[in-house]
Amino acid sequence: MKKTLELSLLPHEADNNKIIEERVSRQKHLGNITGFRINKKSIDARRNPIKVNLQIEIFIDEEFSWLRFPPYHFKEVDKNKSVVIIGAGPAGLFTALRLLEEGIKPIIIERGKNVKDRRRDVANINKQQLINPNSNYCFGEGGAGTYSDGKLYTRSNKRGNTQKILELFVQHGADETILIENHPHIGTNKLPKIIEQIRNTILENGGEIHFKTLLTDIEIIKDKVESIKTKDVETGEEKNFATENLVLATGHSARDIYIMLQQKKVTLEAKPFAMGVRVEHPQSLIDKIQYHCNDLRAVEKIREHLPAAAYSLVQQVEGRGVYSFCMCPGGIIAPCATEQNQIVVNGWSPSKRNNPYANSGMVVSIEPDDYKNLKKHGVLAGMYYQQQLEKDCWLAGGETQVAPAQRLQDFVNGKISSTVPDCSYQPGIKSWALNELFPSSISSRLREGFKHFGKKMNGYLSNDAVVVAVESRTSSPVRIPRNPNTYEHVSVSGLYPIAEGAGYAGGIMSAAMDGQQCASKIIEKILSK
Repeated sequence: MKKTLELSLLPHEADNNKIIEERVSRQKHLGNITGFRINKKSIDARRNPIKVNLQIEIFIDEEFSWLRFPPYHFKEVDKNKSVVIIGAGPAGLFTALRLLEEGIKPIIIERGKNVKDRRRDVANINKQQLINPNSNYCFGEGGAGTYSDGKLYTRSNKRGNTQKILELFVQHGADETILIENHPHIGTNKLPKIIEQIRNTILENGGEIHFKTLLTDIEIIKDKVESIKTKDVETGEEKNFATENLVLATGHSARDIYIMLQQKKVTLEAKPFAMGVRVEHPQSLIDKIQYHCNDLRAVEKIREHLPAAAYSLVQQVEGRGVYSFCMCPGGIIAPCATEQNQIVVNGWSPSKRNNPYANSGMVVSIEPDDYKNLKKHGVLAGMYYQQQLEKDCWLAGGETQVAPAQRLQDFVNGKISSTVPDCSYQPGIKSWALNELFPSSISSRLREGFKHFGKKMNGYLSNDAVVVAVESRTSSPVRIPRNPNTYEHVSVSGLYPIAEGAGYAGGIMSAAMDGQQCASKIIEKILSK
């Protein structure tokens, strides 16, 4: 028999196993306790004193087991049944894992490099400001999430089985704490090894992965997918893959895919998106605010038992949402452009979240009126709007990956910063009047939003903080519409658009769940024949 015990402890108590054991031992009235384990852990920092809430599973009159879930099993593939998957991000990889559960062969086509080789191209962006358009922070094995944080939480629980995704990560090497934490996080330093293990599972069971291979065409005959054409990005060698089932898991930055589909007259839709800046504070300041500390000594003391503090902010300004996005405690701002003439910033954190800065996207909802001058591009107008602002920032930075930036209070007050603070963005930042760089529809709302956030978090609106432009890839401005029952495209049979690139997800977890759900639909179709 098992019983659940809820405990609310002070941080130093929750960090002490002996105290937890003593609290559990008080439950003698339950029977013979053979062991216990923590199932859930969350921090309640809304008031002082801060509490850590634990959900503890107690084993009574039965053998204690540390095993949290039975391992998932994958079958050797049936050579006659295969599915082609474009993209080896979380959506593509987890589509493949689900197919392998039923013995169906996944064939993954990935324009980027494997996760180890990809690391060199990421380093070249930071150190030499050279961008490989097919291997960077966005493209390559593991997708954008591999080198941009590894957050594993989502608000999209209705889309699929979040627990299964977490368990699959653990089965492939992630720490079991991700099954416990309220906001689980692997960390960019640890995620690549896990991605390698997922790759090994796919290959060992007979799947295929083709790296450095770019999708160049989809052959559609009578509104049905028949085959695809690919090209090796280094040698130029072309190949054809016949397939009746093609999963598009290409991510929100694969703009060439949208252009190709538009040219082939495949139905696309414009969708809401957001753009803005990435704001960076000293992590000690965010800790002080969120953990109700009076000085740095108090911060240091409480941080002995608590992680780097995070925040989530949202405000309506002039009829639009202004909100934080992808907040990275103890993190780093990263250069995430996919072309040489762009500036794109994002953020990531190592597993320990122990860097001295905290950064977050701070973005404004974008509406079609904002880019009506680009209406000649039809449903892709929002994409070109993103592209235009990314190029403007590149020009402002001196046609390098140096990013235009401004102290936070100076930005709000419309004052040029004579200097900018130290920043984690490795290519460097350059003082710039961002109000002149951004359209007023974005800059005016950001300014007002920051004023509100300064009231919600006393001390947040500080000139020790810096805003860096441009955070432009929160999500895709394009949706590839699909039938909600079959996941197939609304007018092309056998085409399965999924996850962020198709406009149906927003992060590692939701993308992975979308991939699993899509695979289940394809499995039903294949096995019914």
